[in-house]
Amino acid sequence: MSEEDVDHAARARDHLGFSRWWLVLAAAGMMAVVGPYQYVWSSLRGPVARQLGIEAAALSTVFTLFVIVQAGSQFPVGWWRDRHGPRGLAVLAAFLAGGGYVGLSVAQTVWQIYLAYSLGALGVGIVYTVAVNTALKWFPDRRGLTSGVGTMAFAGGSAALVPYVRANTGPDLPAEAYVDVLQNVGVLIFAVVLVGALVLRDPPAGWRSDGDSADYVGPQFTWREMLRTWQFWLMYVMFVAVSGAGLMLTEKIVSYADQLGLAGLIATAAATLLPLAGGVGRLVLGGVSDRVSRTNAMAAAFTILGLGLFAVVYFGINGMGAAFVAAVAVATFFWSPQYTLFPSVVGDYYGEEHSSANYALLYSGKMWGGVFGGTVTGAFVVSLGWDNTFLLGGVLAILAGAAALLLEAPAPPDDDSDPSGTGDRAPAGTDD
Repeated sequence: MSEEDVDHAARARDHLGFSRWWLVLAAAGMMAVVGPYQYVWSSLRGPVARQLGIEAAALSTVFTLFVIVQAGSQFPVGWWRDRHGPRGLAVLAAFLAGGGYVGLSVAQTVWQIYLAYSLGALGVGIVYTVAVNTALKWFPDRRGLTSGVGTMAFAGGSAALVPYVRANTGPDLPAEAYVDVLQNVGVLIFAVVLVGALVLRDPPAGWRSDGDSADYVGPQFTWREMLRTWQFWLMYVMFVAVSGAGLMLTEKIVSYADQLGLAGLIATAAATLLPLAGGVGRLVLGGVSDRVSRTNAMAAAFTILGLGLFAVVYFGINGMGAAFVAAVAVATFFWSPQYTLFPSVVGDYYGEEHSSANYALLYSGKMWGGVFGGTVTGAFVVSLGWDNTFLLGGVLAILAGAAALLLEAPAPPDDDSDPSGTGDRAPAGTDD
């Protein structure tokens, strides 16, 4: 039996008792409500600084710390999830991610802001690996589309909140409005993630086979075996470069627009379009990649991202506000699919049995991308200027697009035993 002959939907329904798409819906809902940690911070930094009576620059490390914690948590979370299932972790994430925003609303010092946002970032990291790998494990036939749905929600879910936050946290509004906004978002995060946790589960081992042979499932690499392939390390460098360029755009676009003297409405429009365009891009290119070469999709997307960043600079320095916003949308549309394309390629190349841990290792590159997009580019802004900093991000993206053309599937591992002797080939857990 070949992979194409398998009715994955019917097999999943036999095990679940309902359509596997309900799992995607639950995962997407969870991703949508935690996305504000990444996409709304650029709109929150100013109000938080005003609330504490400090300069916004004093909070410049918060976003970098968020990225480090969120990305750094992926591997231990993924390793645990591959063995014990998603439910317990997702319940923990509800308390962490929801509590982070509530803690932010009552924080009185900078270190309390760091603590609240970091605890929330840990919750976001848990939700992310749980949600993305739900798609990889249950949808081997539609990895690009279904991982695109989840990661689209992570970006697009924030689009509705950006105007809400900016409208209710202005300098002329009472402090109570600021507190209410953050607490309302925190309660929403807690409720949605908790409900999603009750729905999610992982497939049992061998669910795609008939019980006699699973050869058609393909190679299943452990994380140690994956690290021995050159493809992983090339993808890691690409991931760092693309996430660095995109996170720079996310974290600094409002400040860049303000520095260019563009109207406040332009800055708000750009900030709102970031998650919206990113969400649509993940869904569209994820679905396209199921039908064409994923590496070609990567090459095209990352190259256009780079050109989009060039356009952001060009239109910005020429005071073309509407074109500036359009360029931001284009750049984000083609940046965000990295979070759909990379996990899909990891599933294609290394199998889904250990996909949580495997993709988590690749996703850890977001830590370095976050350091570049936040702290390093902050230093570049001072030394090189805003325009050259954004142009540098564009160059990195184009180089990553060229590197994608070098990728090819790795040779299968030598055997099906765990070479480390640590049980890395333990079957995935079934949280039911």
